Amino acid sequence: MNPDRSERGLRALAGVLGALAIAVPQCGPACAQTHKVAQQQNVVRAVGVYEWTGDMAKPTASRLIPVSLFINGKLDDAGVYLAQPVPFALLTGNAYELQKAGTPLGTLNLEFARHLIAPESATTTYDDGWFGYGRFVPPALPKKSTLKGSAVAVSLNGLDEDESAPHFSSRSATPGSGGAAKSAPGTASAATDTPADDPDRPTLHRSSSTQDQTASAGGSGNAPADDSDRPTLRRRTPEQTQAAKDQASGSQAGNTLNDDANRPMLHRGKPEGTFTDTDIPKLSGLPGDQDLHQMAAVSDAEDRPPHDFSRTWEGDDERQAILTKMEAAARTLLTAYETANAAAPATPPPPPPASRAATSRVRHSAATVTPPPPPEALLDEQLSGYTLSYGGAATFVYHAHTDGLGPMLRFVTLVAQVNMQGEPEMALKNVTDAAHLDRTPRMRLVDAVDAEASNRASLLFELRAQNSRQFALYRVIGGQATQTFITGMTP
Repeated sequence: MNPDRSERGLRALAGVLGALAIAVPQCGPACAQTHKVAQQQNVVRAVGVYEWTGDMAKPTASRLIPVSLFINGKLDDAGVYLAQPVPFALLTGNAYELQKAGTPLGTLNLEFARHLIAPESATTTYDDGWFGYGRFVPPALPKKSTLKGSAVAVSLNGLDEDESAPHFSSRSATPGSGGAAKSAPGTASAATDTPADDPDRPTLHRSSSTQDQTASAGGSGNAPADDSDRPTLRRRTPEQTQAAKDQASGSQAGNTLNDDANRPMLHRGKPEGTFTDTDIPKLSGLPGDQDLHQMAAVSDAEDRPPHDFSRTWEGDDERQAILTKMEAAARTLLTAYETANAAAPATPPPPPPASRAATSRVRHSAATVTPPPPPEALLDEQLSGYTLSYGGAATFVYHAHTDGLGPMLRFVTLVAQVNMQGEPEMALKNVTDAAHLDRTPRMRLVDAVDAEASNRASLLFELRAQNSRQFALYRVIGGQATQTFITGMTP
């Protein structure tokens, strides 16, 4: 190979690389890292349902039902997670924040947990599983401001001062001028005229004892005579040293009193974990809808700012318009349910022979148009509005039931989101009756709750069957409701 040709090839390659180096801008370490990905936060959050009867501040009986536990990026059943022997979500000392649509209304401090097992002879299994019990603590009241207004007028330019008030000097110079104080027009200068002595003016005098001590010292630098009340530092005598040792040994012996179990204690309330069933009455069974109160409870390892998911109505007209549309949808759903589940009517017996006049009267009455029956009454209507995410569509939840017993007592639940045309679009429908709850459980809304600390709320429902119940979370997006989690049977 010709050496000259090889040398010319290497020079050409070096020129190309140099041109590329010039074309590409020089970049330091800052250019190498164009995007920084934040480390994913490890969220640990438990959600439960707090139930009580009576007053919330002083409930007659209460309990906490564990529902979900968001840990390791997924939802688990809080009633069974790490039950060794007590579930992780029900450990003594856990604090649950009681919320209304994300707004805190108090705190529940867990004191103990119980694992209830329903006996075989029990007709219901509502008291079966793990439950937590604790003390309700209302939210702390905002502290009152200690700032008080001043009754003395503040002078900014020296023109609104009270002439009758005493002054340490004449009026100040103009602020920021740096000049000396100037006397008011028509008055003598403070530098030339000395005010006369005022007999009522307070003065400072040397005390007589000090003067006597100074005189006795003869004006020399010697210290004044000892004062009996003046504290001094002196070396202890042997008797005083022994008395101090005896006192110290006696105080050390007294410390052993702390180990006495019968020694009275001075503290506020009872220590954590010492509360019993007598201190916190346990709620058992399933009270009626009028007596049972439910609220979402959230326990998080981090202190996060509250997020209000409730939606304020724009006015009574908006609420009435949404309520009218939800009622119409509920009646349509109830009619379809009755048609699908109505029993076949029995074949009526043949009518007895009648006279010609009676037959004519029957035909005439049949031809008469009968007015349609009035719409069935919907009782205990509840309509709630939520904004489940930032900028999300308005979500409405409607509850009602009819009058009657057994199959005549029907329950209806609707979840709707407002579409682009401003109309509520049904995302979830549920209708059942009191005689078929095991086939189709009744859906009762507990509240909207953020189960994953994502600032996006899900709807927490109780699914109540005939003798048992479950709790489920539903995510509502784009007019569609998806069940994201459900607990085991009761609870």
